[in-house]
Amino acid sequence: MVNSKDLISVPGMNKTEHRSIIKRLRDYAIVGQKLFWQRAIIYLSALALAGFYYDPKVALFFLIAIAVCETYDTLLMRRVLAASEARTMKPRRMFYHIYAGTILSAVTISLFCVSIAIQQGTDSGHFLPLFLLISASIFATMNNHQFIPVLASRLAIYVIAILYIAIRDVWIVRPPLKSEIWLNLFTVLFVLGFVLELARTFILGYSVLLKSRLALQIEHKNALAASEAKTRFLATVSHELRTPLTSIKGALDLIDVGSAGEVPPKMTRLLGIARSNSSRLIDLVGDLLLLQSSDAGKFTLNLEMVDLGSLVTANIHNFQPYAKTLNVEVDVDIPAEKFFVLGDKKRLGQVVTNLLSNAAKFSETGGIVRVALTSEDENLVLSVADQGIGIPEGSETQIFEEFGQIDSSDQRKFQGTGLGLSISKRIVEGHGGTIEYDSELGMGTTFKVTLKSAG
Repeated sequence: MVNSKDLISVPGMNKTEHRSIIKRLRDYAIVGQKLFWQRAIIYLSALALAGFYYDPKVALFFLIAIAVCETYDTLLMRRVLAASEARTMKPRRMFYHIYAGTILSAVTISLFCVSIAIQQGTDSGHFLPLFLLISASIFATMNNHQFIPVLASRLAIYVIAILYIAIRDVWIVRPPLKSEIWLNLFTVLFVLGFVLELARTFILGYSVLLKSRLALQIEHKNALAASEAKTRFLATVSHELRTPLTSIKGALDLIDVGSAGEVPPKMTRLLGIARSNSSRLIDLVGDLLLLQSSDAGKFTLNLEMVDLGSLVTANIHNFQPYAKTLNVEVDVDIPAEKFFVLGDKKRLGQVVTNLLSNAAKFSETGGIVRVALTSEDENLVLSVADQGIGIPEGSETQIFEEFGQIDSSDQRKFQGTGLGLSISKRIVEGHGGTIEYDSELGMGTTFKVTLKSAG
C-alpha cells in the first residue's frame, strides 16, 4: 500500500514504487473521467430537488460551487492522463492537486447537504441529505480507493457532516432516549461502520490487484528481455558459424574433385562423411538464421508463380537417396496438371523437404511415405503421410514450437533439432496458408499444408 509519506518522498523511491504511484494516478484519472456523467446527473437531480422543495437561491449557489469543483477535477484528470502518456508525470505535484480537489469537492457537497438539513428543521429525519452523504461515501469507496489519504480525507469530511446532522438534532431538541431522533443517530453510526468496512475491503482488493498487475508487467519485461537475448544469440552464432562452415565445405569439395591431387581410395568415404555433415551444419545454420529473422520481424519471401506439383516432384526426387538409406519407400500421387501458387520457391521447397524428412525419420523400416496433392475449392492441399509411431493427443503446441521434441531426453530414438516443423509453420503461414496434422498412435501421422491456389 502507498501512504502519504511515500508519495511525498517520490525522489527517493525505487522504480517499482514509482511505477505503482503513476499507475494509481492514471487509474484515478481514468475512473474520474468515466464517472463524470454519473456524478453530474446525481448532483443536478439533488440540486433540482433542493431548489424545488427548499431555497432556490441556496441550491443555485451550490450548483455554481459544485460546477467549479467538477471543472477543476476534469482539467486535473486530463492533465494526469496527458502527463502519463508523455512520461512527464510529477507524482508528488499531481497528488497535491488531487488532494486539494478532493477536500474542496467533499466540503462543498457536505455543506450542501448540511444546508438542506438545516432548512428541514429537526423533525424530518433528514432522509435526503443523509442519503446523499452516505451514497457519496459509498461511491468514493468504490471508485477513489487508489490512494488511502485521498479516500480517508473525503470520508472524514462526509462522516463529520453526517454526524453533525444527526447530533445537531439531538443537541437542539434534547429528546428522551426513546425518541426516534436518538434512533436516527444510532442508525447513522451503524451505517457509517458499514461504509468504513466497505472502504477497507475495496482498498485491500485494489492493492492486491495492483501488485498482481505489476508482477505480470515485470514478468512480461523479463520474458521480452530473454526473447531478445535469444534472438541476438542466434543471430551472432549463426553468422559466426556460416562463414567458416562454408569455407570448410568449399575446401572439402575442392579436395573431392582432385584440385589438391588425387584422393586416395581410403579417404573417399571419410571425405563423403565430412561433406555430408558440413552440409547438414550449413542447413542448420540457415534454419537458425531464418528463425532469427522471423522473430525479428524481418522474414521476407520472394514471391513468384510456382507450379507446386513440379516443385514437390523435384524435391521428392532429391529426397529419394535419403529415403533409401532409411529403407523407406515414397509413394507419390500428384496429377499431371499444373497447380500454381504465389509463393517463394526456395522456402516452399524447404517445407516439402522438412515434411518428407520428418515422415521418413519416424517411419518403421520398410514403411511407406505417401505424398499427395489435391485441389479443394480455391485451395491446394499437400499431404505427407507416414506409417510411423504417431503423435500423442494435445501435442500440437509442442510439435510446432522451436526445438520442440515429444521425447526430449538424451536417449531419444529419433534425433533432430526440432526446428523443421516450426520453420515450416512460419513459412506456410507467411504464405497465408495453414499446416496441420492428423495422427493416431501406432498408426502414423498425416501432415497437410493448405495454400491458396493462384491458377
